[in-house]
Amino acid sequence: MTSPTRRHFLRTAAVLAGAAPLAAAGCSRTDPEQELRGGGTLERARQEGKIKVGFANEAPYGYTDTSGRLTGEAPELARVVFKELGIGTVEGVQVDFGGLIGGLNARRFDVIAAGMFITPERCAAVAFSDPEYIAKSAFMVPKGNPEGIATFQDAAAKNLRVGVLTGAVEAGYAEKLGVKKGNIKTFPDQPSAYEGLKAGRIDCIALTRISLADLLSKHRGEPFELTDAFTPVIDGKEQKGAGAFAFRKADGDLLKAFNDKLAELKRSDRLLPILQPFGFTRAELPGPNDTAAVYCRG
Repeated sequence: MTSPTRRHFLRTAAVLAGAAPLAAAGCSRTDPEQELRGGGTLERARQEGKIKVGFANEAPYGYTDTSGRLTGEAPELARVVFKELGIGTVEGVQVDFGGLIGGLNARRFDVIAAGMFITPERCAAVAFSDPEYIAKSAFMVPKGNPEGIATFQDAAAKNLRVGVLTGAVEAGYAEKLGVKKGNIKTFPDQPSAYEGLKAGRIDCIALTRISLADLLSKHRGEPFELTDAFTPVIDGKEQKGAGAFAFRKADGDLLKAFNDKLAELKRSDRLLPILQPFGFTRAELPGPNDTAAVYCRG
């Protein structure tokens, strides 16, 4: 974010902060005490005809395109679901991925629409919807896969340098499956990881197949490819990544309404056409047993 944008945000926040009590007293039909506790968001959003979602500008999950429009699998799915809930406009608030949960609970926005994986740790802080996709892992490697990498164990056995994104689950997978800490190289984002691979500073990039397919699509004709997708197994347990929307724990009515609509999309086979333009396939669709409760248990 540029400095002018940040200054503009601070000025806007100050104005909104001063105006909030007046709006609550004179305009809103929701219960101010309920709003303070975090509930009432669904009713307010229906009254206003809009809802704010937090995203981290990470393709293909949630990002702004070259025209400045918010898009990605999560925002586009949000548009469909919220429209059917009587909320016609979805507005985006961009923050760093690590600030999404804090921003949600600080009420900067009402929903996280960033393809966030459900984990027990995150479930302690927010309430997740049921997943909209299940992600498998893969590697980006030089064409022909000269090192024959198929799993993290292969990378460990061959003493290879593995590129991961800061804060991503792949760093933990790599370490637990034998890759030396010194061989796990972190990058702040996908483009920098790609440049690391291109410069020969790492031997592969480990991410979800979905993320890597999107990254490779931006570098067509360059000498890299993806390995087959796989599910890491740690201590006998498959490490599947389940991407979902996150809500404040007090917003149970909003979460239930969202989950009910998401279930309708799954039953009517309308989910895949929404996700498909962003590189998702039927293989990534959740099964009937893929629920938030299952992944929150770990």
